[in-house]
Amino acid sequence: MERCFGGLLAKVNFSYMLHVTRCRITIGFITYGKSTEKYLPYFLPSLIGQGFKDFTVLCFDNSEEDDSENLKYIKNHNPEIEIMREGGNLGFARAYNKMIRKASLAGAEYFLAVNPDMVLEADAVGEMIKAMDSGSSLGSASPKILKWDFVNNPARSGTSNKTNIIDTCGIKLLPGLRFVDAGQGTENKTVIAGERVIGPSGAAGLYRLSALEKVKQDGQYFDELMFMYKEDCDLAYRLFLAGFKSKCVNEAVMYHDRSAGGNGKGNINIAFNRKNKSRQVKKWSFLGQQIIFAKYWSLQSWKNKFIIAWHQVKILIFILLFERYLLLELINLAKINNKIKIYKSSK
Repeated sequence: MERCFGGLLAKVNFSYMLHVTRCRITIGFITYGKSTEKYLPYFLPSLIGQGFKDFTVLCFDNSEEDDSENLKYIKNHNPEIEIMREGGNLGFARAYNKMIRKASLAGAEYFLAVNPDMVLEADAVGEMIKAMDSGSSLGSASPKILKWDFVNNPARSGTSNKTNIIDTCGIKLLPGLRFVDAGQGTENKTVIAGERVIGPSGAAGLYRLSALEKVKQDGQYFDELMFMYKEDCDLAYRLFLAGFKSKCVNEAVMYHDRSAGGNGKGNINIAFNRKNKSRQVKKWSFLGQQIIFAKYWSLQSWKNKFIIAWHQVKILIFILLFERYLLLELINLAKINNKIKIYKSSK
């Protein structure tokens, strides 16, 4: 039997392909201009070199250029990877939705969404599949993602600068419908990696496609009102509400060069760390969180509604004092209010 990945199937005729066993997993990643091309020489070898081979790979190129450096690199080094593009930047959610639909139509069982600013250990995918196969109640799984210090020495980033500091073990749900990366910034310890999570971070996550079909809204898996940021939290919360479990697979290790750092803990740390984020990232994240509040408000307990309201008061005061440009996102929220897909539980 021919293996799914390796470019071998591209050489056989179509009638033979009809009889080849479908790949169990589709792995998808997004490229965008110079922000991703520098990582491909490290990311792709770690992806293609996985011990688990029953997968196919999709790349969605969001670059504005018709022939970006990302496309050139992939075509020259990994021509077996299928490239999708629509001539512009569709954002994270829309691009992934298109890849997930393609994976579903191809009969895949799982979809792995992974950022290209990552390096994967050789058994990462196999360990995640093993965990998902152990129980159908798992709708998703997260690898244990450690920080990759790419910036300080990029020439050696393929083998060096893999730290022992956790980037994320998945998304943790806090009171007041808030979401944080579990274990972020702490030293790598198994007990942290075993912390309860409701879904994987957008950096890397394995999804059961049958679970995604059950929680999609208007045909969308990731909510396309969220161009980038918070769409992973929204999907994780929908899977959680539908009764699906998630876990961090401690044995599946990946390394991530996070371009937008976490907020930290406590109001002072959050305010201080926001200085390191770009305005655009803060605008996307703020709007996404407001959409989440609107989508799930009716499902919250009175206690949770109070926590959300108090948080809104604090953030409004902060915005008026330090980040007034975010007030425009409240105007944008009003403009898309009739498009927000209010969640109605099927349970």
